[in-house]
Amino acid sequence: MRLPTRVKMVEVGPRDGLQNEPRPVAAAARIELIERLADAGLGAIEAGSFVSPKWIPQMADTDKVLAGLKRRDSVVYSVLVPNLKGLDAALAADVSEVAVFAAASETFSRRNINCSIDESLDRFAEVAGAARARGVPVRGYVSCVLGCPYEGNVAADAVARMAARLVEIGCHEISLGDTIGVGTPGRAQALIEAVSARVPVAKVAVHFHDTYGQALANILAALEKGVACVDSAVAGLGGCPYAPGASGNVASEDVLYMLDGLGIRTGVNLSKLAAAGRFVSDVLGREPASRVARALAAKERSHPA
Repeated sequence: MRLPTRVKMVEVGPRDGLQNEPRPVAAAARIELIERLADAGLGAIEAGSFVSPKWIPQMADTDKVLAGLKRRDSVVYSVLVPNLKGLDAALAADVSEVAVFAAASETFSRRNINCSIDESLDRFAEVAGAARARGVPVRGYVSCVLGCPYEGNVAADAVARMAARLVEIGCHEISLGDTIGVGTPGRAQALIEAVSARVPVAKVAVHFHDTYGQALANILAALEKGVACVDSAVAGLGGCPYAPGASGNVASEDVLYMLDGLGIRTGVNLSKLAAAGRFVSDVLGREPASRVARALAAKERSHPA
């Protein structure tokens, strides 16, 4: 089994995770979470997004969150921006990176961002060009890469075309998102093969939801195909809005435990990561969704220091 020797973990909990919470989390708690994640060794953290608070009130005050951070040169603080107005706000907040969000499904694109795929790409080309002119790198997300809540299965070729177009407009990295968590390892590998035929695999990241309990298996399958960048959310933050009651983002603690067990370097400390997960779970008033975090907590209770 050929695997990368090092994997970049991209922590999406402070944005993709918290934006799915029923109530907003205070800026101070979001700052504390991001600081704890950075202290754990994570070098890429989604700090928030500059979307209209009318549509996503959970991401209001992202400017205050960024202003309150003790910036570390070793950490890339990324934010999601939907348009040029959002980019202007991100640039004013001195972000390290911006991200744009496209869909491989036409119906999902229209229902989620109120425009067609082609229209979204035109918009994001403007955003990417303006960001790069200011020296700010752009990350691209593709949602619904293995299934759409409206259209069902999504063809790998459609995802590959979308990934290639995002690279063409200037995205340095493309995160492939299994938005509804329906993927399985075989389909995940077929997807990576299709995308890497058009985009260098070094530019490919994966973002698996754990709705059907397949996320870790899918990540391992992607690693076997040369992917070396994985998105995850501490404590398993974030639900799956298209599958009520189902889990959403794969937990960072669970991903790290697997990578550590495979001897793959990440630079992330598991105990500090789990502590960050416990912190945000306490803020939210619930247990972490991470199985590793729960196992570590049980071990600590039975063998106190």
